[in-house]
Amino acid sequence: MVGPRYSKSPVPGSLMPGATRRSALGLLLGTPLLSACAGVQQSLSQFSNPFSNSTPPAQPAGPPQQATTAGTGGVKVAVILPLSAAGNAGLAAQSMRNAAEMALAEFQNPNIQLLIKDDNGSPQGAQGAAQQAVDEGAEIILGPLFAQSVPAVAQVARTRGISVMAFSTDSSIAGRGVYLLSFLPESDVNRIVEYSASIGKRSVAVLVPDNAYGNVVEAAVKAAVPRRGGRIVAFEKYGADRATPARTVAQQLGSADALFIADDGDAVVTVADAMTAAGANLRNIQLLGTGLWDNPRVYANASLQGGLYAAPDPAGFRAFSGRYRTKYGAEPIRTATLAYDAVALVAALARTQGTTRFSSDVLTNPSGFAGIDGLFRFRADGTNERGLAVMKVTQGGGVAVAGSPKSFGA
Repeated sequence: MVGPRYSKSPVPGSLMPGATRRSALGLLLGTPLLSACAGVQQSLSQFSNPFSNSTPPAQPAGPPQQATTAGTGGVKVAVILPLSAAGNAGLAAQSMRNAAEMALAEFQNPNIQLLIKDDNGSPQGAQGAAQQAVDEGAEIILGPLFAQSVPAVAQVARTRGISVMAFSTDSSIAGRGVYLLSFLPESDVNRIVEYSASIGKRSVAVLVPDNAYGNVVEAAVKAAVPRRGGRIVAFEKYGADRATPARTVAQQLGSADALFIADDGDAVVTVADAMTAAGANLRNIQLLGTGLWDNPRVYANASLQGGLYAAPDPAGFRAFSGRYRTKYGAEPIRTATLAYDAVALVAALARTQGTTRFSSDVLTNPSGFAGIDGLFRFRADGTNERGLAVMKVTQGGGVAVAGSPKSFGA
């Protein structure tokens, strides 16, 4: 099995003329050079709602699992996950743990040791796990998953001057030294607005849910549309009542050339039906969405055919899933790639960046890194930006109409 490879240009130790060490950090992490395995169509919308994993489940957790280690390298890396949490949270944590250990196995001669800790799905458990890890010499912390546990871990990490790479999708808990390696809606919005403007769709009507996810999307779209030379001709939020906002937007669609609906698959279908009932012909306007559109109900809905949404290129996840299935005999959760990329990244940095390997300057390198789901980079404020593909809704699933970028702009 071939381990992760590096981008050919540029890489540390092989600088191009005039290149700085900082610019050469970019694209350290590459996708394993293995053929893609078909047959995996797990929906990103099941896992990428930024507030679906913000709080632990209501069910009681099981007894905490004993801490374990993986690898024998000299650089110690903590991995904190809710392994004993109830229900789907515990299952997700186990899948992410498997992916982390898989990255370690596939990376060629990694000089890291994973200190795997169970936080029991609680802030108190996360804080205790972090304290134990730093006492054992952890130089960086990967995790936790739940947003409300991240500040507890960050408090411990800051006392030791080390960074946290968390898996939460709630950008409100990011900050300098606390970086989110997750699927954030801001990247979806920026990519789809950029693409729609490039094909001449600059007058946008917007419908978003009246909830925390909708608030994040609202801020992002209101910034992105004018930045790309467009205008928002109608904007409405909806709660349980979809019909009234749909009628309001439908009345203004004549001055729009795109309709942006940001919600998960079931809700998008309901909103589309409400728009049709209000007299809108959705075939006459370009529909736009986020990665939450990656959902079988969206693909099966006649009104949404031809709609465009931003998401990671699915080829990377298909290849990853094939290897995971071979190793563990089960399907990974969609966000297992986050744990894989986190471990592969710290292994690459440990190999190439010496004593500054996990510093903020290294982690926020503007050239970014290439992972299973494409390019990503951390911003100084702790959020991230992803290089996403643009996908089109068809009866057979999402089809790429614009690939992921090969590099980030300024």
